[in-house]
Amino acid sequence: MSEPDDSDLGALAEQHWQRYRAACDAASLAVPERPGFVDAARHAFACSDYVARTCTRWPQFLHEQLESGRLERAAAAGETAARLRALIGPEVAGEPALMAVLRRFRHAEMLRIAWRDLAGAASLEETLTDLSALADACIDQALERLYAWQCERLGTPLDDRGRAQRLVVFGMGKLGAQELNFSSDVDLIFAFQGNGETDADTPRASIEFFMRLAKRVIRVLAEPTSEGFVFRVDMRLRPFGDSGPLVASGEALAHYYLTQGRSWERYAMVKARVVAGDREAGEELLGELRPFVYRRYLDFGAIASLREMKANIQREHRRRRRGVNVKLGDGGIRDIEFIGQALQLIRGGREPRLQVRGIVPALQRLARAGHLPDGVAANLVEAYVFLRRLENRLQMLNDEQTHELPAQPLERARIALAMGFDDWPSLIAELQRHNRAVSARFEATFHSEEHDAAGASADHPARELWRAELPKEEAARRLSALGYDDGPGVAERLSSLRQSIAYQALSRTARQRFDALLPRVLGACAEHVPPDETLYRTLALMRQVAGRSVYLALLYEHPEALVQLLRLFSASQWIAEFVAQHPILLDELLDPRSLYQLPERGALAAELADITGQIDPGDQEVYLDRLRQFKHTNMLRVAAVDLTSDIPVARVSDHLTDLAEVILHSVYDPLWDRLCARHGRPTCRIDGEVRFPRLAVIAYGKLGGLELGYGSDLDLVFLHDSEGEAQVTDGDKPIDNAAFFTRFCQKLIHCLATRTAAGVLYEIDTRLRPNGNSGLLVSSVQAFETYQRENAWTWEHQALVRARAVVAGAAMRERFARVRAQVLGRERERPALREDIVAMRRRLYDEFGTGKDLASELKHGPGGITDIEFMVQYHVLAAAAEHPRLLDFPDNLRLLEVLGSVGLLSAADARLLHDAYMALRERTHHLALGDSRHAGDSALQELRDSVSELWRRVMQP
Repeated sequence: MSEPDDSDLGALAEQHWQRYRAACDAASLAVPERPGFVDAARHAFACSDYVARTCTRWPQFLHEQLESGRLERAAAAGETAARLRALIGPEVAGEPALMAVLRRFRHAEMLRIAWRDLAGAASLEETLTDLSALADACIDQALERLYAWQCERLGTPLDDRGRAQRLVVFGMGKLGAQELNFSSDVDLIFAFQGNGETDADTPRASIEFFMRLAKRVIRVLAEPTSEGFVFRVDMRLRPFGDSGPLVASGEALAHYYLTQGRSWERYAMVKARVVAGDREAGEELLGELRPFVYRRYLDFGAIASLREMKANIQREHRRRRRGVNVKLGDGGIRDIEFIGQALQLIRGGREPRLQVRGIVPALQRLARAGHLPDGVAANLVEAYVFLRRLENRLQMLNDEQTHELPAQPLERARIALAMGFDDWPSLIAELQRHNRAVSARFEATFHSEEHDAAGASADHPARELWRAELPKEEAARRLSALGYDDGPGVAERLSSLRQSIAYQALSRTARQRFDALLPRVLGACAEHVPPDETLYRTLALMRQVAGRSVYLALLYEHPEALVQLLRLFSASQWIAEFVAQHPILLDELLDPRSLYQLPERGALAAELADITGQIDPGDQEVYLDRLRQFKHTNMLRVAAVDLTSDIPVARVSDHLTDLAEVILHSVYDPLWDRLCARHGRPTCRIDGEVRFPRLAVIAYGKLGGLELGYGSDLDLVFLHDSEGEAQVTDGDKPIDNAAFFTRFCQKLIHCLATRTAAGVLYEIDTRLRPNGNSGLLVSSVQAFETYQRENAWTWEHQALVRARAVVAGAAMRERFARVRAQVLGRERERPALREDIVAMRRRLYDEFGTGKDLASELKHGPGGITDIEFMVQYHVLAAAAEHPRLLDFPDNLRLLEVLGSVGLLSAADARLLHDAYMALRERTHHLALGDSRHAGDSALQELRDSVSELWRRVMQP
């Protein structure tokens, strides 16, 4: 049989055209004579029997569309609903009349939508939106009329507080996402707010009322008549599917999803939207269900669930031996939706901006958030547009719910024409191009069955060690052969784990994930040094997260993440414990580029602003949790770079310091705004002029000295510049400034130091404030200056050397710097100063320098960090009056440079202290990380001996 040519399509179009002309004559309508109309009609008729049939049966529809101009423009928002509402007047007085109006309206609108789409006048977005708006309008108007009629007969359903209740209709799937295709079912779920009864003389339970109403709505929409149907209605997505009640109360619906909801139902609920009925109650219920859909933690279990769904679809497709399916086939529409929605389900709980219904905006937002490469997202969107256009034009052919390519040559030629291709092979080539691109991305996201089989095969030797009940001697022998140092010990550890209550109590899904991952871990840990410790650290993490087995799924689904995990765990006990405490950090292992890249301060601030910008400002709990996660993420990044790169310890501290300051600002600013909103701004009056004082956060210690470590506290002092008269806030609930500043600082400390499920931001130490723990939490700058000048001890002036303002306005920052310079730069008796510092050094040595761990010894022992810091502080206090450059810096490294340049230390001594200080700090950093690679300390001891000798020369001449 020869392929159809243009003459065949022309003949078909001519047949439909003549039938249409005859219908116009029978209806006493003139055939439109507008320019281009005949060609447009013939093209539409060639591409769609449905358009031709509709024009022939109701020729007035096309004339009305032309005369109103609606065939030449997109429908405005709300226009479709308004037109239908106007058609259903008082004369529509019963279900048969309502059914007739709805069906004719549907045909008229479908004609307009198909005509514009086939003519290339409408974008895909317009077509899908118009189809969805048509469905919304029909469902809503059917429900509104049926509800009113039923209330007249049975009474109005009331809740237990006497308020009228209405049905809530949720649109699911493509209707919910406003992506309805041309001949689609509408997937619906019915709910009502709460139990109650009608207000009739003979009351009926609300559930009975709404059950009857739901059945009537379905019948009016879906029952075929001589004029067809409005929309087929699919209720299988409701709780318990076909075996569940047709309508459920909001409480029952929420209870079902939050206690029994399955993975595929989460996928379905991503697109849920209130399409009719009580919209306020529906939105409230969707809000309650959001934690079911979008988990607060990263949910990599979604990948396995969606992959299983895809496999089931493919098996069913193969069973039915269907042809090429643009929706369910490889690289089809469903694959694109799975890719986007898997990433939405994984990350949407932490990134609310990903909680969108439509697949195109979802892909675009995923790309902007860095979860899909821009090029990949663009390719998926391009493929989606092509496939959805093809799907619609397959269905426009005869208004049939089909997704399969036709087998008949004439139908193929009609679809090629509708899609704008010269012939069928050209269309197929383009389809295959998109299918290949989508399939490749699908496999990259979900992995193929072959990939999983290969992984299992690679795990084979280790798999037997975990899944087979081998004798302990044999297990020990095999473990030693794999590369473990203590085969019997590892075998015993695995046996204990297998028999532990924690493992036995795992759910079926969790145990399956645990059993799949552990052989890979066994095989991979043996390749790291030290293998045994690496395994034990990893097993501790697995036990910790097994109850939230999505983390096990992450490591199984992403082998590269497991590679990074073991690399870090082998190097650091601290990282192993840190990740086990905060398993949400496992997400960071997916992208080594960001894991091993340290953002500068500006990028850190931008990243945090982006995170917090997605959070409701009033939800402080979520806000603080996101801050903690942000801190933990960046701590992990710093540690990862520290352990795997030759990065100077000073740069590590710089990044940790920047992180702390960015977080301080992020807590300070909104907290200040909230307190001002409640009490007004602090004000004061000086010489009759009203001023608005502020509060400065002064950093001491390691934060002040730009030398923050992994577990460092923040030593903070709070100062304000309120003085003069009328020191009170200017709001409706005024309080005096001192109370305002104290309350603010208490809240700031609470936000930073309170431990939540996400951990703690920073421990806060305020003991360096004037008079220590017995002093006021907040002091004025004036009082601080007086204290430092008249009452402070020498050790407090030592501490002031490392102090700087970290959160302060320009005026406060300058004022504090001036006070600091005046205090540190005054003349001092050097012998007395030296005696005070040596006495304090002796006291610290007695308290910390002996009988402690190595880190404490390196800090407080002879020749340690404290000796270097105290020598620097001695020189600053002794010589700042003579050398003001010593007042410019709060950190030891730059102060050592100045001391060498002005001759207070010889070049050799300055270099010695610099090198020793860097080496000691680097060693303590790695000790804090649990890094076992730096065991040799002979060179370090030589440096310490040299520092001790210099101490004796400088401080004990």
